[in-house]
Amino acid sequence: QVQLVESGGGLVQAGGSLRLSCAASGRTFRSMGWFRQAPGKEREFVSGIGGLSNTYYATSVKGRFTISRDNAKNTVFLQMINLKPEDTAVYYCAAGIVVGTSSTDYSYWGQGTQVTVSS
Repeated sequence: QVQLVESGGGLVQAGGSLRLSCAASGRTFRSMGWFRQAPGKEREFVSGIGGLSNTYYATSVKGRFTISRDNAKNTVFLQMINLKPEDTAVYYCAAGIVVGTSSTDYSYWGQGTQVTVSS
């Protein structure tokens, strides 16, 4: 059974940092990504990483967020610095075959972890 379990969310002040983790079990994935969904908004792409550790970022987070992976632990991370109130959302880990910016590119999803950035 495939499972993606996120951790690391929480409440932080603007300018602060958080590190999200997503541990996959049941199989390995070539590509993994992070999406987020704020209240009243659609789920949006944040970052993705491919099998060769090629990385992709949404414009809004480029330079502030860094995605990485530990293949031995089947885990992907999202290091977030200089957080802004507009980063507040539920962050979801996703896994699939190809790295894409659409949620339909991913077949498996975690349950989400809340990130709240206070001003």
